[in-house]
Parts: sequence; structure tokens; C-alpha cells
Amino acid sequence: MPTPPLLGAGVIVPSTDGRHVLIGRRTTPGEPPTWSLPGGKVDQPGESFEQAAARELAEETGLQLPAAEMRVLAMLLDHATGRARLTAAVLAPPSDAPARNLEPHNCAGWERVPVGALPTPMFLPSGLVLASWLPSAPFPLDGAFRYPVG
Repeated sequence: MPTPPLLGAGVIVPSTDGRHVLIGRRTTPGEPPTWSLPGGKVDQPGESFEQAAARELAEETGLQLPAAEMRVLAMLLDHATGRARLTAAVLAPPSDAPARNLEPHNCAGWERVPVGALPTPMFLPSGLVLASWLPSAPFPLDGAFRYPVG
């Protein structure tokens, strides 16, 4: 039986001035350290990508931003892990609220970094999401398919 695809959402949380974005230091056991946007799997029954984005953002950072104000920019399909992974690039409303590290087993902390100085190495789905939001992002869509929404 084929392995089901992974469904997830990467959440872009811009600062209110639009010059910074929230990025975490991903330290998931068994994986090399990378930088990552908040986000995760769509795993609740009947959950939309926007609802998953709002839930994951709250679970990881404590930021409570309404799902109704989230906007899917694009769907990104990659097979880098040997199975299909579909990631929604979700733009959250701007926020400068402090982010807390609520999952220290997976993240070493959250920072707001300038959009013109994004750190590397970037977790692949997060790089794809950032490249969908910022045409100048240094993360190519090589090996991935981007489907713009709306």
C-alpha cells in the first residue's frame, strides 16, 4: 500500500512594518539543525490549512492569530523525503507580539529576522514557503512544484 502524502502548513508571520519575519532554530532529534518557519502537519479531522496554521503557530510560539485572517498564498509539492509532501504557504496577519518557545524539544528559540537577511540552512518546506512569499528569497524551488492560489 502506498505511503500517504504529508500535508502541512508553513506560517509566514511578518512584522507590522513588513521588514522582519518570525523564524525558529529547528532542532528536531534525528535531523540536522536548520532554520524554520512555524508550522506543521494538518492532522485534525476536518481541519483547513488556515486552521492548521493558526493551531501550529499557537502550539509552537503562543501567538494567537485568527485562522480567518490567514491566507494561503500557494501550495508546494516536493518529494525530497521520498514521499509526497504538500505544504501550504500561509500568510498570517502581521504581528510584533513576543513569541515563546513552547516546543523546546524541537526548537531552540524564535527570532524576528530581516527579510533581506534570511538565515541558512533553511528547512526545505520553510524555504519553499519563503520563496513563494518573497521572490528575492535565496531558496530555489528546485525539485518542487509551486501552485499559486487565487
